[in-house]
Amino acid sequence: MTGWFHSWRAAVRIARRDAWRFKGRSFLVLAMIALPILGVSAADLTLRSAELSAAEEATRLMGAADAVVSDAGYAGIPVHQNPEGRVTTPADPKYDDRPPPEGRTAVRKALPAGATLLEDHQGSAKVRTAHGLLHTGIRELNAADPLAKGILTPLEGRFPQRPDEVAVTSRFLEESGLEVGGTLAARGLDREYRIVGSYEIPDDLKTPQVNALPGALLKPLREALEGSGMAAPDISTTHLLKLPADSGRGFTWNMVKEANTKGVTVVSRAVLIDPPPRSEVPLSQREGYSSFQMNGDGANTSALIAAATIVGLAMLEICLLAGPAFAVGARRSRRQLGLVGANGGDRRHIRAIVLAGGLVIGLAAAVVGTVLGLVLTFVLQPVLEEALGQRFGAFDVRPLELLGIGAIAVLTGLLAAVVPAVTASRETVLSSLTGRRGVRRSSRVLPLVGLAAALLGGAIALYGSLFSDHMVIVAGGSALAELGVVAMTPAIVGLFGRVGRWLPLSPRLALRDSVRNRGRTAPAVAAVLAAVAGTVAVATYATSADAEQRAAYQAQLPHGAVSAFITEDGGRDVPAVREAVQRHLPVEARADVARIAIGRAGCDAYSSDAGCGRTEIVVPPANECPLWVNPSGTDGDPAARFSKEERRKLAEDWRCTPGDSGMVPTSDGLLVADATLLRVLGVDDPGAERALAEGRVVALDKRHTDASGTLSLRVITDAKAADEAAMRNEPVPGKVKALPAYQVPGDVRSYGVAGVLTPATAKALGFGTVPVGSYFSTDQTPSSEQRQRLEGDLSRLGGAVQLHIETGYTSENSITLLALTVFAGLITIGAAGIATGLAQADAEADLKTLAAVGAAPRVRRTLSGFQCGVVAVMGVVLGTAAGVLPAIGLRLTERRSKTAWWEEGRDAGWASAADLPNVPIVIPWETFGALLVAVPLGAALLAALLTRSHSAVARRAAT
Repeated sequence: MTGWFHSWRAAVRIARRDAWRFKGRSFLVLAMIALPILGVSAADLTLRSAELSAAEEATRLMGAADAVVSDAGYAGIPVHQNPEGRVTTPADPKYDDRPPPEGRTAVRKALPAGATLLEDHQGSAKVRTAHGLLHTGIRELNAADPLAKGILTPLEGRFPQRPDEVAVTSRFLEESGLEVGGTLAARGLDREYRIVGSYEIPDDLKTPQVNALPGALLKPLREALEGSGMAAPDISTTHLLKLPADSGRGFTWNMVKEANTKGVTVVSRAVLIDPPPRSEVPLSQREGYSSFQMNGDGANTSALIAAATIVGLAMLEICLLAGPAFAVGARRSRRQLGLVGANGGDRRHIRAIVLAGGLVIGLAAAVVGTVLGLVLTFVLQPVLEEALGQRFGAFDVRPLELLGIGAIAVLTGLLAAVVPAVTASRETVLSSLTGRRGVRRSSRVLPLVGLAAALLGGAIALYGSLFSDHMVIVAGGSALAELGVVAMTPAIVGLFGRVGRWLPLSPRLALRDSVRNRGRTAPAVAAVLAAVAGTVAVATYATSADAEQRAAYQAQLPHGAVSAFITEDGGRDVPAVREAVQRHLPVEARADVARIAIGRAGCDAYSSDAGCGRTEIVVPPANECPLWVNPSGTDGDPAARFSKEERRKLAEDWRCTPGDSGMVPTSDGLLVADATLLRVLGVDDPGAERALAEGRVVALDKRHTDASGTLSLRVITDAKAADEAAMRNEPVPGKVKALPAYQVPGDVRSYGVAGVLTPATAKALGFGTVPVGSYFSTDQTPSSEQRQRLEGDLSRLGGAVQLHIETGYTSENSITLLALTVFAGLITIGAAGIATGLAQADAEADLKTLAAVGAAPRVRRTLSGFQCGVVAVMGVVLGTAAGVLPAIGLRLTERRSKTAWWEEGRDAGWASAADLPNVPIVIPWETFGALLVAVPLGAALLAALLTRSHSAVARRAAT
């Protein structure tokens, strides 16, 4: 035991000195191992710090209070809730099929005696700023009260103490152009408020918000807007609750359930920190509760498997990359290792010295990577918080996790040095001292094992993609197949040698040298293979997913068209919006649109406030999908009336195909406009224009017209009563008008527009109209600069303008594919460079012989460049072939899974033939071309430029 310790101690000392002597090579290997460790440790620290504890979440939610209580909104009937308070439902199951009563609950009467309450009101409003109007959140909370400490973080000044004072978030100051000490006013309210401070919301740093005292802003604003006919803000109210000092353990789960019986929802600090078992949660016993749960054990298991796979592949790639570097070190230290053997050292001592090199580099990489991860995470924490939009909790350092990450670095260093250690130990003392190379034969067993692993892995991946829904099987089979290809690399490198007979002199020498010295070529080719295979797999998958998203993309307008709507204040700002669009964009044609106004003109198109109404297109019974509508007087699932075969047949019926979608400023898609709108939407039908001129409605969806060419329109004067009737599955109240219509033939893209009638027709039918905006066609797609100038102009108008510029599908994968290609290129060049360095160290005698016989200096550069290029080409070719397999397997698995889900929906009656998933498999030929041509060429040129062309002629070794 003592001898073993002393021998390893000596080996570590030799390895440490050797690493210090060759700093460049040591730094290269250290960086290869330390960079992934830095990334993983930084990610671990970031995730742990960003993950709030239950106590930290409670403080941000309720400050120093014991609970947050609120009215459930069900007129005091008992309710059930989950422990987090996110889900609340009536306790009586009879309300599962009908709406519960609406009404307020006396919150204070439902709480323990002696409790202290602090009101917290939240709403939103448009606030006048230096640029115009800004829609911002309003929170009425006495943030200076000790009970609210921790909810809002003060930055400058103070929180309001008087009704005419407010504080604002720093984001509000950035967007509004206002400053602390200035004033602000809400639109519709004839008073100003002085800004006395700024603050931030720890959980949402990007939200503009105004803080005022309770009752100082929202209530007077609501009263003022209701009197003017404009939409008033909705106000939600909660209460921060503090129990008496002698209450004991806080607001317990039993107290929460007691409050639930009185129609009150409670989020308790004590319950958040120590949640009750599921058996004590009444809501968990009800059907459908599982949908409210967070990630289950299955998701966690999948995440662990994915993480383990990523870590394993990363270790494999690092070993393949660092292995040749250790081989370079062993090759350069051949004489030193030979002296160890000459002085009585055996093979295990030589193996120990090379392995100790991996141990030393691994330990250094673990320390450097972990320390840099700690430092960078701490320094960059404010930047990360701003990017994520929330403050982290405590800087959470988990020593055991960091030690585990560091252990991966040490293990990786050792594994990377295993093959070079075995190779070095097999060198004879004579060959090590004289620098002579013996004849090495490649293993005949390893390629056979690799072939078996490749075939088995391919079969597993094929099985997973065709017969299983688990992507882990595909990923595992693909990884096994890739490892098999790696094991076959020495034999495959030998096959590449047969190409040399058709090559010129320099590349032929480089190829033959690489084939002859497979011990150093194969690891480098395998490293390139691993890097390229991963890149190709991700690129193929991303390109295929991009094609799927492109096919699924639903354009809201024709390409290059623009829509600008403003549905509030009775269309007051519509003319200014139209003028702004025409001023900033290359408009070709403008189609002004209006909506039919029922009730008060100031009502929003979707409003259910008192005095507001709307119109609704009535679908003729013959055009209704039988799967969606019950016959009159019946309840239940309408699809249940049909057999599975009948539901499959109805899924292909045009009546059961979802309608077209788009940007439309009305609830039923009916617009008041002229024929210009049809031309902007791309509807080329002379009959439609004649129908408009004749006073008929042009219908763009054939579901809306009956056999006689009539479109039925229900006029609803009380929108709120209509919504309540719909919730009770009762007939919607309203008078139905039959309008003469013209149905545009064929299937046309309507972009959500159900029908068009002219202003004259609307007037003749007795309808009032309200302008809502315009559609525009352009002679060229507006640029980003034009859009920015337009949006800046519209922001000064103050209204909530709904602007859409149809630019078509925009792929987000182009940058990803470029980054992957660059990453693979860097890894390929690095691995090929290591192989080139090993080749130069191994072939130094040959290069000096070339110099001695009069070879030109450029021969050395040319040979090094081709050696590097040969490794890169072989690795890229093999990696491309190996990387396509997992991508295709995963896409086939997704196709099966999505098709099965669609078939289930079709058989259940809620999916149509139009919903059949399209899961294409697309090969990224551009990425392949860049990898196959540009990367090897770049690697060869870089190696040639960095290689010294002159070398001293060595003396002949003594014999």
